[in-house]
Amino acid sequence: MKKLLTAVVLGAGLLLTGCAGSTTAPQTPSPTPKLSVEESCKFLNTDTFVPTGTDKEKAGQIGQHYQEVADKVAPEVGAPIQKMADIMKQVADSSTGVQTSEQLTQLRQQNDKIGEYCK
Repeated sequence: MKKLLTAVVLGAGLLLTGCAGSTTAPQTPSPTPKLSVEESCKFLNTDTFVPTGTDKEKAGQIGQHYQEVADKVAPEVGAPIQKMADIMKQVADSSTGVQTSEQLTQLRQQNDKIGEYCK
């Protein structure tokens, strides 16, 4: 294992030094490819995330999980999930960590938008 790690470090070092003389501007890494809508729906149907802790902790964990999912799935599905993440982050920042009736309505609306793609 140690030999493999050494080889990887040396290989990475060679790649980096080989690029040191380059005069072209550094390229920004391409964003992680998103799942297709179909793959996104399959992923959502198999997601088994379960938050733990107090209501505030759960809301924060849900908001973080929604954020991570939104970054992974197709934009059509990710946009409503991102809005749900933002709502749950607001809930986590509240004194109780419990959704208001308005926030619950907003979450349902976003869930319905996801349902338009994932039937």
